Formats: sequence, structure tokens, C-alpha cells
Amino acid sequence: MSENSPKPIYNDFKEFYNEAVLPLKKANHAWIRLDGKLKGNTRIFFGSFMYQDRKWKVAGDTQFEKLALAFAEIEKGNDPFVIKHTRDHKGETLNIKGQPVRDTRFYVYSA
Repeated sequence: MSENSPKPIYNDFKEFYNEAVLPLKKANHAWIRLDGKLKGNTRIFFGSFMYQDRKWKVAGDTQFEKLALAFAEIEKGNDPFVIKHTRDHKGETLNIKGQPVRDTRFYVYSA
């Protein structure tokens, strides 16, 4: 999918994970992040999903391992997310409950 092509908005995280994340990981076994890079940040958003009636954008530097962690909690029937303000208090992020505040490797922002 090119950087400028419209990306679908998935109905929920589970759908996003199954339809966007898993096929990408299957096609690119060695990748650690959605963008295929090993380090550095990115301004590219990989995709979006709905959560609590709001759209959330997933950054390309998010790691597959963290997405799998959130998905596993959903599969158990748990809500894995907590909404927090960004450091500048100009936006919000989704974080995985119980994960470190810094260096999360899970970059999901309100759209």
C-alpha cells in the first residue's frame, strides 16, 4: 500500500489486527515494526481503527510484538487499552495497560 493511498478505517482493533497486521507480518517474517525499519521514528501512519467511538491512527514504527500483546488481551475478553494525554497535552494516545510509560514501542494516536 503506498504512502498516499487511502487506508481503510477498521471497525475495531481486532479487525485491524486480523486484516492489516497479520497479513503484513506473514509476508514479512523478519520485520519487527510495521514500517519494516529497525530504528528511528516515522511520520507515516500504517492504519486506523475505531475504539470507544473514536478513530485511532497506528504509526508505522509500532512493533508487531506490542500489537500481538494487545490482541492477546482482547482474545481473553479484556480491554487492553488506556487513553492518556500526549506529553504536550495537545492530543491523546492509546497505551497498553501495564506497559512502561516511556519507550512503549506502541504508537497509537487519536485522529
